[in-house]
Amino acid sequence: MTLPTRALGTHQVSAISLGCMSLSHAYAPIPSADQGAALLNKALDLGITHFDTAALYGFGANERLLASAIGHRRADYVLASKCVLGEVNGKRGLDGRPEAIAASIDASLERLQTDHIDLMYLHRLDRNVPIEESVGALVRAKEAGKIGALGLSEMSAETVRRAHAVHPIAALQTEYSPMVRNPEVAVLETCRELGIAFVAFSPVARGLLADRIRSDAYGEGDLRSQFPRYSGDNLRHNLAIVDAFNALAAELGSTPAQLSLAWVLSRGAHVIAIPGTTSIAHLEEDVGATDVVLNDAAIARIDALFAPGAIRGARYSVAAQAQVGTELLPNEELASD
Repeated sequence: MTLPTRALGTHQVSAISLGCMSLSHAYAPIPSADQGAALLNKALDLGITHFDTAALYGFGANERLLASAIGHRRADYVLASKCVLGEVNGKRGLDGRPEAIAASIDASLERLQTDHIDLMYLHRLDRNVPIEESVGALVRAKEAGKIGALGLSEMSAETVRRAHAVHPIAALQTEYSPMVRNPEVAVLETCRELGIAFVAFSPVARGLLADRIRSDAYGEGDLRSQFPRYSGDNLRHNLAIVDAFNALAAELGSTPAQLSLAWVLSRGAHVIAIPGTTSIAHLEEDVGATDVVLNDAAIARIDALFAPGAIRGARYSVAAQAQVGTELLPNEELASD
């Protein structure tokens, strides 16, 4: 199967690619290794040619899963991973020092059982280290042949420009969906201007815009329980908007997930979506979004549903927001202790 492609650095990758986090991390329940392997291989069979992982996901378990499941098909996909965020003394930790980045890349190469990672992101901005120094560590890894392209995740347009001045940045990754519009403040256009691929993670709003969440009875350890817009009165309010979105999807002849993904891809030819899933059925549904074409009227109706202030609750917890460098929306609601 062949999917539409978009540029990611020097590569052409499927416009809808795969975020692999949920196979090992963040959302409950975590599937078995066999289930994860089956989904990864099915993704390749469906024409997905870009897989996104990170040192953080499962504290290395996700990278090991990719190696064991699809390492034998390595020539068939572009491999992206991330450093800076990872395990520090058994907990999530952030370290953007050049020596820490070098060690993280070596550890990722070992877990992925490869000698080259096509795209390596700085997962978050370490405010204690100048971005130029962190990017410099990636440049040295590239010069050594360990990585190919350089990427950034959840960083501002100003930071992107500073990094790009040190070495061309191939990709900027940030959460983007009809519900999360922070990239529209600056980074979406900055990426277009500089020829940087914009990689949209959580393009179906962590399942909310895929009609997967109807209550906040999440499994133990599920990250969404920590994010204010996914719980309590906030969630109940937001589900009313989701219901209207679901109805619009039905009217337009698509599923909610497909409508959300099609909207994301409509935002520019430089945009790539990386939804994640643990379900082969949902994976097939996501890929089907490439057949959905939205006219201006449909896009306007989606935008009206998610007008500024419509969604209640902060995007991140206090701790998670502290590590995000992406611009805030005007009057954006933030979590408090």
